[in-house]
Amino acid sequence: MKRSEINEILREGAAFIAQHGFVLPPFAFWSPQEFAAHRPAIGPLLEARLGWDITDYGQGRFADLGLFLFTVRNGRQADLKAGGGMCYAEKIMISRQNQISPMHRHYLKAEDIINRGGATLAIELFGAAEDGSFDANAGGVVYCDGVRRAFSAGEVLHLAPGESVTLMPGDWHAFWGEGGDVLIGEVSTVNDDETDNWFRDPIGRFPEIEEDEAPLHLLAPDYARIA
Repeated sequence: MKRSEINEILREGAAFIAQHGFVLPPFAFWSPQEFAAHRPAIGPLLEARLGWDITDYGQGRFADLGLFLFTVRNGRQADLKAGGGMCYAEKIMISRQNQISPMHRHYLKAEDIINRGGATLAIELFGAAEDGSFDANAGGVVYCDGVRRAFSAGEVLHLAPGESVTLMPGDWHAFWGEGGDVLIGEVSTVNDDETDNWFRDPIGRFPEIEEDEAPLHLLAPDYARIA
């Protein structure tokens, strides 16, 4: 992806988030220079990889295959392993109309996926084989706002604004906006995008960036430059 494309996606995404009444923390709008100036005080922010995350999954087709994310908070893997402390995370995301977030599951993370506003959120579901791999014939069970719901292989849930689904590790899922763009909330156990995503197809998690202009705001993968 070109940095200029990412900058425009950031502007559009921030406007869409504000339109639905969700307020981002102040650091969301720091310039790269402000990030550098705050460096002595933001070690935990950088370590948790809070902030912007725009991905085309390394495929160069963001409009068709991509996702807009902002990590608002993220706990510590050490606390999760110990079974106490900051074991949770929260994201706000945007799935554009017919923009696929591809089929994947998590090794450890359980997550509530919540339609926070906009159009319908469509989520395609599959169960897993005994070894955890994708099984095109497997169904399963999820909970939608606490109500048990069995699903068949490849069934698509349709969540209206305010509705949610709880996905456990091993629940294979892909999702997209249906009928328009969707603001999505994610509340989960500790998030680790480096190691906790198992994609059905061999794709990447982060984009390759062509620096054709200066960053408007840093993405989480950019933090290495100020680490």
